[in-house]
Amino acid sequence: MKVKVGDTVKIICGKDKGKEGKIIKTYKLEDKVVVEGLNMIKKHQKPGKANESGSIIDRESPIHVSNVKVVSSSKKNEKVKKEEPKKEKKVIKKSKGEEDE
Repeated sequence: MKVKVGDTVKIICGKDKGKEGKIIKTYKLEDKVVVEGLNMIKKHQKPGKANESGSIIDRESPIHVSNVKVVSSSKKNEKVKKEEPKKEKKVIKKSKGEEDE
């Protein structure tokens, strides 16, 4: 995957299209990521020993990695690619600036 935990991404498809957030978890085998505060779902919690009454919890759900786009710190709409796998740096194509990972 081209993204990892801590990257700032923009949602390019779906109900949260155009919103930005930070990746908090990745699922490599499923090619999905969890973005902080986006793609929220309502989880119905059953009553149990710890929770005497049932409740409805808002939580983030995974979104496919093809529906997110890495954005640079300058907040411009630019493409990001990895230049060399050994150097661990991202190069922004439009401005040729570098970001350390």
